[in-house]
Amino acid sequence: MKRILLPAGGAVLATGLLAAGLAGTAQANDKKINDEVLASQAKAAEILDFWTKSNNAALKQASAYHWDSKDVTKVVSKGGYSPDGKPGSTAPIGEEKKSVAKTQNVNLPKTIGKVFFEGRDGNLYWCSGTSIQSNYRNLVATAGHCVYDVSGNAEVVSRWVFVPGYYEGKTPYGVYVGKQAFTHYDFDVYEDFDRDYAFVTVYNGIGGSLNKPKQVNKAEYDAYKGEKFTKKVEVSEDEFKKGRLDPKNANLYFRDWGKKDQVSGPDYPGAEVAKHEVSKAEYDKARTGQGNFRKYGEPEVEHVTYREALKYKGPGEVKLDRKGNSTITHYYVQVWYKPGTATKYYKAEFYIVVHEVKDAGRLGDVVGGQGFAWNQPTGKYVRTFGYPYGKHPDGSKPYTGKTPKWCYGKTGAKTTQAAKYKVEEHVSLKCAVTGGYDGGPWLFKYSNAKRLGYVNGVTSLLYDADGNDRWDHISSPYFDGETAAVYNAAKNVWSGQITPMPK
Repeated sequence: MKRILLPAGGAVLATGLLAAGLAGTAQANDKKINDEVLASQAKAAEILDFWTKSNNAALKQASAYHWDSKDVTKVVSKGGYSPDGKPGSTAPIGEEKKSVAKTQNVNLPKTIGKVFFEGRDGNLYWCSGTSIQSNYRNLVATAGHCVYDVSGNAEVVSRWVFVPGYYEGKTPYGVYVGKQAFTHYDFDVYEDFDRDYAFVTVYNGIGGSLNKPKQVNKAEYDAYKGEKFTKKVEVSEDEFKKGRLDPKNANLYFRDWGKKDQVSGPDYPGAEVAKHEVSKAEYDKARTGQGNFRKYGEPEVEHVTYREALKYKGPGEVKLDRKGNSTITHYYVQVWYKPGTATKYYKAEFYIVVHEVKDAGRLGDVVGGQGFAWNQPTGKYVRTFGYPYGKHPDGSKPYTGKTPKWCYGKTGAKTTQAAKYKVEEHVSLKCAVTGGYDGGPWLFKYSNAKRLGYVNGVTSLLYDADGNDRWDHISSPYFDGETAAVYNAAKNVWSGQITPMPK
């Protein structure tokens, strides 16, 4: 990893994500960071497959990333903020030459979503994040600790993806694999949470029908080397018998015999009657009536081909006729079972899992992108967004993590400090959310009509200000000129498509 000094004077660390070789190319002071593009694209395809196989199973298994409830218990506020330059901003995508409207309706931005990754402990997690304006419309803003594994001190996390609009395994706008992460040198090296932010370039999204099941025949199923599965489908007895006579598909049909210890009588509440095939001799001996092992209707004559008659191995009576008039006569007796325990007939169906995918395009073109602001005064109204899920310190768990939540209010006028994380200048906001909200954007001058604003912070820490064992405040690093330097380095980096596309 390399430290890069940018013209703005900020110290930036450009970090390849997810695995060795997943770095991109960026320019700073005319010096190249890394250009292992081909290796990056190949690895990205593997990462996409990991998260989306088995109907996005890994996405569904991830849990909210959060700090232990005892980590942030003592927070003090003192002094004020010291901007390191003039206030600045970059307009949201689509608003570059427009003024921001002012409304008071609460609408969720299309740009927000979940950041998914694998921690160094092998567990799958999510944070929150947002698409943000950039030259190539390919940038995500989130917390630094949602990119860099602070607890493991082991550099970047693995298998990092961004899913805007994520909901219960659904990826409505596609899945975007991280290509390159930009963090502040002080965070990556010294774990200074005053610099707990990250900007991540992502490849074009992958949309379409990821991991779509396709029914195939047994030969195609056996030949397929990818993900596949079988399904047990209940059929009628008649379909079962016909299927068993088909030499090509006879092995696909099977039955679960009724359980002998569940045999009842016709008067048992909800009893189910089933017919059992027997020989002609057994049928002739059986009596008529409603009891068990009594005759079940009249014998059934089935007209079959000569070859089918030869292959038949059941108890029925076979009559062979080379001229095409072969028959099998079936004889049945009835057996009563307790509800749900009678003989059932099934057919095996075979499925392979295929990728019917397409390039969804650049992130910013699909969902838009928030603007960016730095060196702004505090004590101003912001809206924050994210996916809370974790527990409060008292064990209560008010959020599901399925849908994004928001908070609204004025940021604190004094700095928030937390020695454990080297925090000396965090901005605070009253907001009773829980883990999973980490990395969510703080939007300044947010227009609810346009659902756009300016990212002026990201959720870094949760804390309990009144000591009642429930999170009631969140805090963000103060976005200053050094933050702008990190952002400016990231916003100029191209990503492109994932190559090869998943198959």
